[in-house]
Formats: sequence, structure tokens, C-alpha cells
Amino acid sequence: MEQLTLFAETGQSKGLPKDLLEYQPGLIDPTTGDWLLEKLIRETPWKQTTQKLWDKEYLTPRLTCWYGDTDRIAGTLPWTPELQTIRGMVEPLAGITFNSVLLNYYRDGNDSVTWHSDKESIMGSQPIIASVSLGQVRSFDIRNKVNHKEHYSVRLGHGSFLLMKSGLQEYWEHRIAKSNKLMKARVNLTFRLVI
Repeated sequence: MEQLTLFAETGQSKGLPKDLLEYQPGLIDPTTGDWLLEKLIRETPWKQTTQKLWDKEYLTPRLTCWYGDTDRIAGTLPWTPELQTIRGMVEPLAGITFNSVLLNYYRDGNDSVTWHSDKESIMGSQPIIASVSLGQVRSFDIRNKVNHKEHYSVRLGHGSFLLMKSGLQEYWEHRIAKSNKLMKARVNLTFRLVI
């Protein structure tokens, strides 16, 4: 079933809650971003996982790969020089030190992530997540868990930075919706602190 974005095609929704989200376009310049996108797509050992829904297993509609401090986080791959460099760019903006990064590869408009919150106990009760987007512009939608009429959107541009602040995962859900429009490849890096 196709999910259509609820929001405008460009920019940000009015009234975007700055206490929960911080968006910065152009953290990585377009030329470097193009190079990183191509390198990550080509060299990352992508996997497609399954998820269980109503006693049935489904393929997750995107590819993923997990990197991090392998001595502390089981199942992660060791940091690459490129991921270390990007981590060094986002940590001062986020104000914390990250020990892992989850890469998501959206191959086209059919790839997506449905409404969810990143409330895994391994990240603590108030996780802060820094996100870097490369490639196709996609809408990042958020909605209040209690009042779905309270919703916002940010268009995540090539090379952009998004900080999901403390409190967002507790009271809000987010997604990258499917699109019936022609979409090129996008890789999203979400830096996390696993406790």
C-alpha cells in the first residue's frame, strides 16, 4: 500500500518544533556528497532484514548496515575512514559523542520506513540521533503520538544534517514515506549513542 507524504513538496512545515528537531542544509558539499553516496552504495555490505507484523514476516523496504565501536557493540562493523570523518562533523553539532551509525539505503521511491519511534532501550530513555542524508531529497515526516493532526515535515536535502533531540522519540513518530514519483538513490546515516 502506497504511503503519500502529508506535507508540502519543498522546505519545512511552518511551526516545526525547534526544541525537538534541528535542520541544517549543506553540511556536506554536493561534490563530496556525490562521491560519498557512490562509495557507500558500492562498498557497504548492505543487508535486507525481515520484520514481523501480525505473525507474518515481511522484507524491510530498504537496505541497512550497522557500524560502530566493535569492542563495545556486538554485531557492528568497524568504522571506515569516511564514516569517522562524518562522525567528526556531526558530534560538535549534536554536543555528544556517538559510538555507532546505522546506514539506510533507499534504492528508489518504493523504499521507505513506516511510522515509528527509535526507543530501543540500548540508547537510553531520551536518545539523541544525528542524521546525515546523501542523494535523493526525501520528506522526513513527524507526527504527535497522541494527536496525529499535529504533524510536520522537513525535506532532507543532499548533504543535509538533521538532529533529533531528546524527547522526540518519546512523544513523536517519524517516517520516510513511499512515493509514486521517480526517485533516485538515497543513503541516510543515523549516528547513535548505544549505552
